[in-house]
Amino acid sequence: MSSTADDSATQAVARLGFTAGQVIQELGYDDDVDNDVRAGLEALTGTELVDEDYDDVTDGAVIWFRQEDGDLTDALVDAMTVLDDSGPIWVFSPKAGRRGHVSHSDIEEAANTSGLHAMTTFAIGPDWSATRLATRGRGK
Repeated sequence: MSSTADDSATQAVARLGFTAGQVIQELGYDDDVDNDVRAGLEALTGTELVDEDYDDVTDGAVIWFRQEDGDLTDALVDAMTVLDDSGPIWVFSPKAGRRGHVSHSDIEEAANTSGLHAMTTFAIGPDWSATRLATRGRGK
């Protein structure tokens, strides 16, 4: 990998807001994931990503989700099972025009059903977009 690609992946991963020592759960891993993003997350946190079988508290979650993966709401509920209350969930989905693309409205609908809301979306790699989900604040 070139240093330019390295720098780009590092900058994108830094935007996710994770810090050293955090435990990040990864769901939806498959052969098509962006390994530079995965390596960047592990380098940033200094810990290996944990899988869906992890049963201790996590600081955040990343979900690689494609249109054919089934029900995103179920994946979000699974991620929230061990997630610390303030931890973010990031949904990584293929960019528009790529195989498996998930529309932003579908992500928003699944988030709303799960008690979450979509906050921000940006490119996390050449083929993937990242959408941050967070819990809904209560009005006063």
